[in-house]
Amino acid sequence: MRDDAGVDGATDGSGDAGPGGAAGTSSGGGGHGGGDEGIDLNCDLGEGDGPWRAGAPVDDEALLRLVTSANVAAGYHAGDAASMRATCAAAAARGVGIGAHPSYRDREGFGRRPTDLPAAELTAQVVDQLEALRAAAHEVGATVRHVKPHGALYHRVTHDGEQAAALVAAVGAVDPALAVLGPPGSVVLRLAAAAGLPTVAEAFVDRGYRADGLLVPRGAPGALVTDPAAAGRRAVGLATTGTVTAVDGTRIAVRAASLCVHSDTPGAARLAAAVRAALAAAGVPVRAFPVGGAASGRVPA
Repeated sequence: MRDDAGVDGATDGSGDAGPGGAAGTSSGGGGHGGGDEGIDLNCDLGEGDGPWRAGAPVDDEALLRLVTSANVAAGYHAGDAASMRATCAAAAARGVGIGAHPSYRDREGFGRRPTDLPAAELTAQVVDQLEALRAAAHEVGATVRHVKPHGALYHRVTHDGEQAAALVAAVGAVDPALAVLGPPGSVVLRLAAAAGLPTVAEAFVDRGYRADGLLVPRGAPGALVTDPAAAGRRAVGLATTGTVTAVDGTRIAVRAASLCVHSDTPGAARLAAAVRAALAAAGVPVRAFPVGGAASGRVPA
């Protein structure tokens, strides 16, 4: 995932904006973070390779061996029916939780470009993407359990009540059991919880945070965390204390039940492996967040 084009210090392509300190997961009410309860490790997958990619091609298979939740591109910014089926099948085979990764309709801009869309149209577009991924998952004997918006859409719903409500309406119309992932304290998580949808707050182990809880814009000093050991330390801090050190040295609260490693961060698989090892050494279980009793992407027998 990438930062939204032209949105400095706002959100990462998969998300980050919003004040920290919110509960990790909820079913419309309370919540929790990591620690003894364990923590999820998610990654945005099934996005393929194209002009938006920098460096080596992304190794989805290597990442699927390490993460516990996969956010699968649903066709509007990347992916198609074939890639959705393949990614869902691979995720389910490894017991990785499957989520939809909807965006604004923007394949040319990889879903990164700010878009103004009427609420009703956005709801219809998100429904279309959720149904497409659910159909692909069904074809390979898997099920979709969560929704994490992508790129410019993720940024917009962190603070825009109308767009956030449109996304929440789409999720509720398709399946109110689907969990909504987003940054802690964001508008979309508040509206999703108010609508009775499960919510999951996430944090980032491969991106730098500012003192205000937003990500450091890409291109600025400290924007990326590419050192595996540093990523591992950040993961342990987020999982056990709900805090992370911002680039100015400030310790800020970012309580989350899921940690994200971006598939396009240089050395993403090495970072994910280091995160897993560090969490294991700290005694923190790594497992998919609970949603309605389902523990993985596989359809229950």
